[in-house]
Amino acid sequence: MINVTKSYLPPFEEYQAYLKKIWSTSWLTNQGPLVTELEQKLKEFLGITNLLFVSNGTIALQLAIKALDLKGEIITTPFSYVATTTSIIWENCTPIFADIDPKCLCINPKKIEKLITKKTSAIMATHVFGIPCAVEAIEHIAKIFNLKVIYDGAHAFGVKINNKSIFEYGDISTLSFHATKLFHTVEGGAVIVKSDKLNKKIFLLKSFGHLGDEHFLAGINGKNSEFHAAMGLCNLPKINDFILQRKAIAAIYLSELKSLPLTFPEIPEYVEYNYSYFPVFFSNENELINVKKDLAKHEINTRRYFYPSLNKLPYINSKFSCPVSEDIAKRVLCLPFYQQLTLQEINRICTLIKKSFNR
Repeated sequence: MINVTKSYLPPFEEYQAYLKKIWSTSWLTNQGPLVTELEQKLKEFLGITNLLFVSNGTIALQLAIKALDLKGEIITTPFSYVATTTSIIWENCTPIFADIDPKCLCINPKKIEKLITKKTSAIMATHVFGIPCAVEAIEHIAKIFNLKVIYDGAHAFGVKINNKSIFEYGDISTLSFHATKLFHTVEGGAVIVKSDKLNKKIFLLKSFGHLGDEHFLAGINGKNSEFHAAMGLCNLPKINDFILQRKAIAAIYLSELKSLPLTFPEIPEYVEYNYSYFPVFFSNENELINVKKDLAKHEINTRRYFYPSLNKLPYINSKFSCPVSEDIAKRVLCLPFYQQLTLQEINRICTLIKKSFNR
């Protein structure tokens, strides 16, 4: 079977070396030495100042909303993983959906301003498939209307714009280190902020709101363990190699599939891309369904990522028209994509896709 993603596991001996450190200290969680070491190395790798390692990417989003004291409405994208929307709902705010740009697949700044009301407190945008949002346009709107900006950077690990980290934009950026991601800690995530004061607040929020016997605010348990940090410390030094390997696989896919009636995301020249996923766009939904079924018959798993358009979720009461997102969500399919894919497997996938179209 070929899955759509495959988690990288380091040589067992590398992970075991960190396990020995954990056993020697019996320090399993609560901001242990490996968590602290991982946070420092992530800051150095990403070129940012403040980063907090948390239990997952969804908690990271919820912490961001809570830390900024957001109320009322948050303008967000309908083309993202469901956690972007559900984190808003869980924090008792209302998601307001602005349609996306058909080229970059991220929230369209031109659609944001029309949706701003007295109840609007923030913009939450997603860097889709690692393709950056129109960050400067979003920042401009936020300044005019005094809004906070949160970027869901679950797909954007290592991405840069003009040699500047994508995570330097916005009030807060969040990351996911789930097992399926380019960089993973099995389960995990991070919150990145520019403000030292806000960073201290989020540290408290994710640690029950207290330091020792001193209680400061109502927090939750958003901490992560030494075991998860150990996996991250094993994987982080290999990330640049992973990106190069994925870039090579993407080039093969593009070469093999370019003759078919498919389209692919356009990566701007000023973006240092991370090749986190390989989405393809079909002419219509029926073609997608046929190819997906044909691949599944040969035990090749693909994913309709993202589907459905989030404004169509059954628990969204208000009606929002997002025709671009709704159309793309019906036509996008992510193919198997990870650095361990062999040339033989890639050729097999492409051959089956071609046969499906010919049929």
